[in-house]
Amino acid sequence: MAESDAPEIEDLVGVDEPNFRHVLSCVFGIQDHESRTYLTLLDNPGSTVAELADELDRDRSNVNRSLTTLLEKGLVDRERRLLDPGGYVYQYTATPLPEAKEMLHRTLDEWVDRVHDAIDDFGT
Repeated sequence: MAESDAPEIEDLVGVDEPNFRHVLSCVFGIQDHESRTYLTLLDNPGSTVAELADELDRDRSNVNRSLTTLLEKGLVDRERRLLDPGGYVYQYTATPLPEAKEMLHRTLDEWVDRVHDAIDDFGT
């Protein structure tokens, strides 16, 4: 595992029947709890950190870190909503599943191409 303990694409090799959450974690190099956060957001679009923390039964600061990672990976969008009494709150929505699947395919295909190149280049 990498320093962050996030699984990597190489961790998929040898797994006979990976589930979607494992593939998501490995291909994007994110931790399992970040994959769970993404999957929870699919069912709860427009959630706040507090709402997600309740749904996931996790500390808000941990959920916030997960969301930051998912934002960086392009798996989550954030929108600021103004509150009536003043101030604002961020609402998070998962990247739609078809788009996330396309990102997974593209990322995995790029890795496979690099593996094929390494094989082809060996001994030349």
